[in-house]
Amino acid sequence: MALTPQNDEAFLREVDDELRREQMTGLWKRYGRIGIGLIGLLLATFAGVLFWQNQQAKKADAQGEAMSAAIADIQAGRKADAETKLTRIATDNADGLRASALFAKAALSADRGDRKGAAAIYGSIAADAKLPQPYRDLALIRQTVTEYDTLKPSVVIERLKPLAVPGQPWFGAAGELSAVAWLDQHQPAQAAQMLAAVARDGQAPTSIRGRAKRLAAALGANVDNIAIAQKD
Repeated sequence: MALTPQNDEAFLREVDDELRREQMTGLWKRYGRIGIGLIGLLLATFAGVLFWQNQQAKKADAQGEAMSAAIADIQAGRKADAETKLTRIATDNADGLRASALFAKAALSADRGDRKGAAAIYGSIAADAKLPQPYRDLALIRQTVTEYDTLKPSVVIERLKPLAVPGQPWFGAAGELSAVAWLDQHQPAQAAQMLAAVARDGQAPTSIRGRAKRLAAALGANVDNIAIAQKD
């Protein structure tokens, strides 16, 4: 019996399907065990990743709780206990939490009158290449504030020059501090120029901008066209 085109097409499809089944059977016999082993390895690896992520999450929770406990000690006046906790956090923790612990330790040192110790901690943060740059820049500003009375105005200006530039995240604080140093160097024109720039910086905190505008005006700078929006 001759095959019609439709029957011929169906027959070829059945042959093709059977051939594919034989090929798959042969591949399974040849590589099936290896495939099972690879799948098992992938599942084991995935399980390991999930376990690691779970452990990291638990560790992060524990670290956050430790930081909260240290802050609670500070608020309750248990500063010695707080410093012990902060030292432990700063020694063995992720960069962000470690930096926060170091900032808190420096503040405690300054609070008890150890400005030299506080400046050293801020300096260590500023010099730590592992920390994000905003942490390091803020630490440099805090170090300069802490050491200001022992520094020459020219040192302050030079130290903060990279930060006292419009557009930099900490321009407001760095610019204001630089302006004070310019005044201490008896250069009011430079101070007024810096303060006016700070007052115009829309990214600086409102409190710093308002203070800069008043000081710049007192030094003779034209600040009439500078509006200070209440945004923070």
